[in-house]
Amino acid sequence: MFKVGSIFIPVTDIEKSAVWYEDVLGVKIIGRWEDGAGFYLPAGSTQLALVKVESPQPAEFVTKRNQRNAYYNFVVDDIEAAYQHFNNKGIVTNEIDDFAGMKYFSFYDLDGNPFSVVNEVEGSPYHSDSVRKMQEEARQNT
Repeated sequence: MFKVGSIFIPVTDIEKSAVWYEDVLGVKIIGRWEDGAGFYLPAGSTQLALVKVESPQPAEFVTKRNQRNAYYNFVVDDIEAAYQHFNNKGIVTNEIDDFAGMKYFSFYDLDGNPFSVVNEVEGSPYHSDSVRKMQEEARQNT
């Protein structure tokens, strides 16, 4: 019934940010409106929108251990290649880390918005294949 349609990202300069997102993430423009621009990603159906704000408002929250956490992440098949991609472009990243077999790192856009990049762990209930199987089973049971 529900799926994520769009992710809205606060940015202070639509034009510079649009160029950055197109270059770094390979997004393609759908359309523009006053104080905003919509894009689609090379894969998947979730859209990404840049929305003009007056001052940076990083899209993150802080955990009880004082750790910065992005609201969402990007999934990649090859975490090392993704990490190299960002470093080749001079993008600020954290080092690749490991959590229960899932490797991840964060990067930041021009306004300091954090984004997490993760690889999927085979056999994990959170792996896209496992989730797809659960979705299919749920549809069959309705």
